Parts: sequence; C-alpha cells; structure tokens
Amino acid sequence: MLWLVCFFNYADRQAIFSVFPKLESELGIDKVKLGLIASAFMWVYAAGSPLAGYAGDRARRKDLILGGCLFWSAVTSGTAFCSRAWQFVTVRAAEGMGECFYFPASMSLISDYHGPATRSRAMSLHQSGVYAGTIAGSWLAAYLAERWGWRVGFYFFGAAGLVVAAVLYGFLREPRRAGEESIGNARAISRRASRDTPELLLANPASVMLMLAFLGANFVATIFLTWTPTFLVEKFGFRLTAAGLSGSIFIHLASAASVPVGGIVADALSRRFRGGRMLVQAAGLLIGSAFVFLVGTTGDKTVLLVAMTGFGLCKGLYDANIFASLYDTVAPRARATAAGIMNTVGWGGGAMGPLFVGWLASHGRGATEMQNMSQAIAFSSLVYVAAAVFVVLAILVLPSSDVPLSKIER
Repeated sequence: MLWLVCFFNYADRQAIFSVFPKLESELGIDKVKLGLIASAFMWVYAAGSPLAGYAGDRARRKDLILGGCLFWSAVTSGTAFCSRAWQFVTVRAAEGMGECFYFPASMSLISDYHGPATRSRAMSLHQSGVYAGTIAGSWLAAYLAERWGWRVGFYFFGAAGLVVAAVLYGFLREPRRAGEESIGNARAISRRASRDTPELLLANPASVMLMLAFLGANFVATIFLTWTPTFLVEKFGFRLTAAGLSGSIFIHLASAASVPVGGIVADALSRRFRGGRMLVQAAGLLIGSAFVFLVGTTGDKTVLLVAMTGFGLCKGLYDANIFASLYDTVAPRARATAAGIMNTVGWGGGAMGPLFVGWLASHGRGATEMQNMSQAIAFSSLVYVAAAVFVVLAILVLPSSDVPLSKIER
C-alpha cells in the first residue's frame, strides 16, 4: 500500500519536467524560470519537512500519509489550470508542502515493522516505487502532452491519486511504535523526541555527515529529474514522448533493478560491522560520479544511454540505504523527526541543482545553451564525489563496533 502511495508521490512531482519543452515553446517560459519552477517545489518541501517529521513522531502516520496524498493529488490537478510562470511556482510550492509529509511518516512506519536485520531490504523495496512513479510520470505526461496537450496528464495523475488515497483509508493500518507500551508512554516518547532530536542529530557527527551526503546526492539527482527530458530533446533530437521515456527509464529502471541488491548487501554487511550500509552508499556515489561526468560530456546517443544506465545502477545502491543508514544512528522515538530534518537539508540544498543548471544554460560562456547545460551536468560529478567523501567520513566517526546496534534501537 505504501509502495502505491509512493508511486503517485513521485509520478505527480515528475510529470511537469517532461512537459518543460512544451511550457517553453507554448507559454514562453525560459530556462531560468523553468529552473525556478522546479526549485520552488523542493524549497517548500525542504522547509516543511521538520514540521512533517515532528508530526510523524506525534500524530497517526496513516492520516499524514493518506491526507497528504489527497492534498497533493488535488494540487496536481490544479496545475492544469496554470498559464504563467508565477502560477506554476505557486502550485509547485503547494505540492511540495503536501508531499513533504509522506516520507518521514512512511519511513517511521516501515521501521516499526523491520529491525536492523531486514530494514534495508524493506526500504529498498519501497524505494522501487520512487523509480516506477518517476518513469510513469515522465513517460505518460509526455505521451499525453504530444497527443492531447500538456494539461491532460495533470488531470489524470491528480484524479488517480485521489482515488488511491480514498480507497486505502479503509485498508492501511497503523502499527505500534517501537518502545511504545502504553498511550501515556507513547505521548511521553513523542514529547521527548520533538525536544531532543535536533540537538541529538547536530551532536552526532555521523548523522551530520549523512545529511551532507544526501544534500550532494540530491543536488545531482534533481538535475537529472528536472533537465533530462529537455536535454534529450534539444541536444540529441529526441521526440518529447521518447525523451520522457528514455530520460527516466534508463536511469530509474536501472535504479529499480539495483536498489534491492543494495538493500540485501547492506543488510549483510551491517551484520559484520556498523558502517556496512554506508559503505554500499559510498561505493554507489563514487562509481556513479564517473557516469555523471560521461552523461555531460558525450555526444553519442549510445554512450549517453549506457552512461545513464550506469548512473541509475549506482544511484540505486545509494538510495536503498538513505534512511536505513540514518536509522543506525537515531533512536526509534525520533525517526520521523530525523527523516524530516534530513529531507530539509537534502532537498533544501539539492533544490539549487535545477536552478544552477537553468541559470548556467542561459548565462554560461558556451556558444549555445546546450553546451552550457552539458558542462553543468559534467561539473555535478564533482558534487557526487564530495557526497561519497561525506559518507566515508560518517563511517569513520561512527561509535566503535562494541556498541551494539540494539542499543540504538532502544
């Protein structure tokens, strides 16, 4: 059930990027403003995440998950009525506020079903909904835009999300939180979590390093989410539907294939030493940086698609353990709040990626916008390397291996 909600969480946020060429040609919105439209979602998503995390540790998570789905689906439908840049910025900001409640609540809920032995596998299977939603949002929005206009996709995804949320209200169940023995104890845990978590995270070097790594990884990921369809249309001559499909399927289908592997390997390594999950993440980021550089520098379609696939495979290894690694350093009573703070750091900083590429495409020193965009994408490979360094630092500053993980679980 959470996989299905996650699917629409990403399909709804991704659909607009596939129609950027249409918005540019039909409505006259330039690349800087398109980058701002993309970043508006992410900035509000980041700003609202601490509140979402706070709520996830205190309120019924089922209500946050499905209520959020109802809200962001309605906003997605409203996108179809926009015609000016400021209107798109407004609805994307509203969608960011609705969607920010999903991940802190859902990750907390999953972690109450799965302990350290199976957590990476469970979260990696859930993560595959991210890729399926991204692919579906990219391809279907482009397909509908070419045949019936760019607005139709937003009607479709908005309506489908409303139906899913309404149906799941009768089936999704709220599990007992880890360490919860009574209602009074649960409330005390929630109050303590909201009071202590920010201070505990900032005093925890490993958590800080993981959040900085997430910022770097998101900076690169949001560039690909936002600009790949436009990049394929304008540099390689893809048709809009083909760009929407190719821009997502080669990266995200590869991620969907590798993310369970990343979860399985991470669970196995975490039983051997404390930084096992993080080691998988660091490997994915470091190897993936080479593929990111290749995407930005190649002019050959075959090499491009191979590089995008390689990037997707490496991205899956990192993504499988984003929250599982964080939860190795955070007590159960603070998981939703910790996830919210992590989203604030990762998405707040990562939101600069689309704006950076959009600005550089228009103002860079290259002969064409595409030359500038290519250079910006290639440069982002260095950000991926920096993210890998932060994950390695997180491993190095972890408590010694004689501190059992079960102690953190309590």
